[in-house]
Order: sequence, then structure tokens, then C-alpha cells
Amino acid sequence: MPLIEVCELVENKIVSLGGKPAFPCNISVNEIAAHYTSPPEDRNVIPEKSLVKIDIGVHVNGYIADTATTVCFNPEYEDMVYAAEKALEAAIKAMRPGVLINAVSSRIEATIERYGFKPISNLTGHEIGRYMIHAGSSIPNVSHFSISRLRLGHVYAVEPFVTLKNAAGKVESLPEKYIFRLIKYKSSLKNAEARKLLKFIKDNFRTLPFAERWLVRYYKENPSGKQVFSMLLSSKYLTAYPVFVEASLKPVAQAEHTVYISDEGAIVLT
Repeated sequence: MPLIEVCELVENKIVSLGGKPAFPCNISVNEIAAHYTSPPEDRNVIPEKSLVKIDIGVHVNGYIADTATTVCFNPEYEDMVYAAEKALEAAIKAMRPGVLINAVSSRIEATIERYGFKPISNLTGHEIGRYMIHAGSSIPNVSHFSISRLRLGHVYAVEPFVTLKNAAGKVESLPEKYIFRLIKYKSSLKNAEARKLLKFIKDNFRTLPFAERWLVRYYKENPSGKQVFSMLLSSKYLTAYPVFVEASLKPVAQAEHTVYISDEGAIVLT
């Protein structure tokens, strides 16, 4: 199946159910860990015997839920997917108001290692705010020194990333970038086309990440749109997220839920 079909199927389903994508559907295959979404006219397909991470964000009026699962087409990696899911379960059980975030991270790392795998050390879970995917605290997947605690009434995405024991256990950035976000808005831009596109992005996506393929219809109506988009990117009105790959090119599995911290503990929202 073409990757772009998966992305569009997911995003259209979100809209049909009354929400909006909080970010482009991420579909990260094998050693790609995160931040891959199909660019316009993507020709890539799901390969045989692959490990496919689907990471989905939904928002209603800016209130965000973020979740991910790994679809495994290779029996060799089923245990790694299971380890990610069990690490997620262990983390959620440990989450309640006032708990040290490091206690949650340590639980994730210990669970992954107990199953014979390695956590990705430089990818983390994160607090979620209104119209903000990454707000406030991070939740690393490895033990670390921190005095930060989980806070009552706050929302967190927990996302263990797991790789093979002999892998580097960290990700690196690739040159490719397919996800973007508005970081500076200026209504007085001299270039009328740039002003128009910047307003379109602000009105449709606000501060949330978006894919360039979401601009394809805009490009059809505004033939210079693609050049103007590049100009806004180079002028730092927009930022881009690089695709993350496991540093030793080993496969990666992921599991993720969004949770609300109540008096009784973590309530899973996804």
C-alpha cells in the first residue's frame, strides 16, 4: 500500500469523525523512528517484512490527543513491539499526581530491557497543551536526573521507542523534512503572495504542525505558492522537522497513549 494512501485515509477519517489532525499522520518504516509523513506525490510503499509505526494526533478546538501503534509484518520483530506495549502499560500504571517523571522513565527503561531490547534515549514523551503538541515537561524513555513531577490536571503523551539490544539506541536527523510549523507571523509582509500564504497557514493550522501536501489545493489556485512556501521557510517564518532515523539503522517499534493525571491516577484518553 502506498504510504500516502495511509496518511490520507487516517487524516480523512479524523475529519469525518468531527476532529482535525493535530499533526500530519506519521508513518515511519523500519529504522525510521519518527517525523516521516508523505510529501506530495510520495511514491513509497509499505515494504515486505517491515515494521510500520503509525503516529496519529487529533484535536478538537485545540485540545489534543496523540497516540501511536506499530504494525508488524515481520515475525522476527513481534517481541520488540510487545516490549514497547508493555513498557507503555508499566509507565501508565506508575503515573499519578506528584510522581517524579524519572520514576516513570525508569519504569519504561527497565521494562524494555527486561524483554531484551533497548530504549531510544533521545526520543521522549511530552506534556500536551492547547494547540501545543510539546508543552512543558518531557518524559524520557531512559532514567535521568530530574526533580520534575507529574501534575494534577495535566495531560501527557507517553511513547516508548524500542530497538534491538545491539543498536545505537538513539536517533539522528536526516536531511529530509516533510513536516512544518508556523513560528512567526507578520501581517505586514511586503510580498502579497507571501502574506496570503502565511495567513492561510495561520488560519488553518495555527501553531500546529502541517504537511506540505495539505497545501496542494492552495498551490493549484496560486501557481507561485510553492516558491513562496520555500521563501517563508528560508526566511524563518516556518520551521521544519527532520525525519529521525535510528543511528545504527536498526528497526524501531513504538507505542503511545495520551493520559490525563487525575486524583486516582492516569486516565487514558486514547
